Amino acid sequence: MSRYAELKSILDSGRYFKVVCGAGNEDPVEVYKLCIIYTLAGAHGIDLSANEEVVRAGMRGIDRAFELAPELGIELTVRPFINVSVGLKGDPHVRKALIRADDCIACGSCLPVCDQLAIQEGEPYVVTTARCIGCGNCAEVCPNDAIEFFTRKVDFNDIIPRCLAAGAENVELHAIIPDDEAVMQDWKTIAALVPDQFISMCIDRSELSNKHFASRMRQAKEVAGDRLMIQADGAPMSGGPDTFRTTLQAVACAELTEKTGIPCKILLSGGTNSKTGELAGMCGLTVHGVSIGTFARNLVREELALDDFDTNLEAIRSSVAKGVKLVQDNLKYIAR
Repeated sequence: MSRYAELKSILDSGRYFKVVCGAGNEDPVEVYKLCIIYTLAGAHGIDLSANEEVVRAGMRGIDRAFELAPELGIELTVRPFINVSVGLKGDPHVRKALIRADDCIACGSCLPVCDQLAIQEGEPYVVTTARCIGCGNCAEVCPNDAIEFFTRKVDFNDIIPRCLAAGAENVELHAIIPDDEAVMQDWKTIAALVPDQFISMCIDRSELSNKHFASRMRQAKEVAGDRLMIQADGAPMSGGPDTFRTTLQAVACAELTEKTGIPCKILLSGGTNSKTGELAGMCGLTVHGVSIGTFARNLVREELALDDFDTNLEAIRSSVAKGVKLVQDNLKYIAR
């Protein structure tokens, strides 16, 4: 069976769980650990930054998980598909925070809201760019408006082939901007670079009306055909409290995607947590998988902090047990 056919079978069964390490997360150590945990927990998709060093770290994490599986009594039957995420200027997933030195008053407001622990104390505070995922939580609480954002545009024709050579198989375009021409130009580039696998477009309703949302989907379908995945992003990077309310927008965005009637694979995303699959099931949605980022990472934050994690079987068992529960809590409601 080809890898395309293998992934199609998983999607068709509604059993695709993708852990999102973060489109902006370029910390290879954290990525390595996350890939160990969620490969062992049963994830079939791992979303990484389009950075070949990060992809190699992800591959090492998956390899380590397969080494550990027999010792942990876990049977792994599918090697996870690595997806790399790219985006356009203006999309929040690919931006980075910058603290202006002259405006920072070192008040500490931003520290507790940075889930990625990307802000270093000092006078002024400094953002560790490799760890920042551009969520914007810091800017929302800064009392002196000292935080701004920038986007580093990458050359898709350069970075995507290098990521594919390093082990990635799928590519996702984060397209949460209103400019259809710019989106479709990059989408066609991705489709040409990845001709034999699923490609994903991540869109939400923050910049698009319902009509524009459907139009964007139709254009994406014309290019990708049966290879189209739509990551319906309810509230990007907002996986906080484990409640139905947190994940409501993710399910609503997936419902809008389904209502268009445009054939594609639909992934729940944006504010996803352990309640996402259940709410989708309650609403009678037919979706093909779920993507969980902030909540999945925070769930195992204690274990991720350990320097000896990949040889600490107690920590691995603890984190994998949490991951397994998260995967199962979602898939049992959407699997067919």
